[in-house]
Amino acid sequence: MALPAILKDCLSIPVVGSPLFIISNPDLVIAQCKAGVVGSFPSLNARPIEVFEQWLQRITSELAEYNAQHPDQPAAPFAVNQIVHKSNDRLEQDLQLCVKYKVPIVITSLGAREDVNNAVHSYGGIVLHDVINNFYAKKAIEKGADGLIAVAAGAGGHAGTLSPFALIHEIREWFDGPLLLSGAISNGNAILAAQAAGADLAYVGSAFIATHEANADEAYKNMIVDSTASDILYSNLFTGVHGNYLTKSVINAGLDPAALPESDPSKMNFGSGGSTKAKAWRDIWGAGQGVGAVKQVVSAADLIKRLQSEYQAARERLTAL
Repeated sequence: MALPAILKDCLSIPVVGSPLFIISNPDLVIAQCKAGVVGSFPSLNARPIEVFEQWLQRITSELAEYNAQHPDQPAAPFAVNQIVHKSNDRLEQDLQLCVKYKVPIVITSLGAREDVNNAVHSYGGIVLHDVINNFYAKKAIEKGADGLIAVAAGAGGHAGTLSPFALIHEIREWFDGPLLLSGAISNGNAILAAQAAGADLAYVGSAFIATHEANADEAYKNMIVDSTASDILYSNLFTGVHGNYLTKSVINAGLDPAALPESDPSKMNFGSGGSTKAKAWRDIWGAGQGVGAVKQVVSAADLIKRLQSEYQAARERLTAL
């Protein structure tokens, strides 16, 4: 298992911050990168498309300035998430801007396309692809992805149903490239466990919602803090794809979490919230089962310090054993 050069010797902890729809913004991404974690955001968070270019300009310039001032400890690279699905009518334009600004890492979701991968490779970038099972993992690599993000049971937002141990095992039987694990990873113990299971890096999302930099309603952040794994609901009603959400937000939207209808996956829609008046992710708030480890709203830098401390303590504890 070997990480690409872009991810070697630049991380303070083996973590990639996952792209959080609506929530991830330049403030959060820059803070993550400066603290030694890959920061990422969905390109569709920047609307209209002119804002996307403004974000890329700001992120690249601020990180370049930071690196010039800290040559011995530069920032981690950043990543942009591209939704490779027919409902995303901005994909081609957004991809052109990724090429223009030479985005170091592109995370692709909901579809794997060779032309997208080739475009990123044209300037030396790498592509990591979200997968929920072994079938899609093989398909992504066949189409030219450089690495995989195994989205296991318990992950926030759109998530799979497979145990992380089973999913990582099946992928590692044939793939020795960069592999990330997503699914209820909100503390240093879980980060080390991801590596012990066979992943190179942990993919952390929900914990970053409860940070000062995150573009989330304060009530959303506080609900993360107040929730545990039992407060997470798995449904495909809101976008057409199964995902994990905070049950309390579903109740607050006037819906019965015990009687949610099934959605038609062919009508996948990330902006309208399916056929309901409550919209994901405006009213229905995504989160993973790892929220129980989030005890307060802090800065992104302080969250990463906590993860670093817990990760080191976990390593020392296992060494002692």
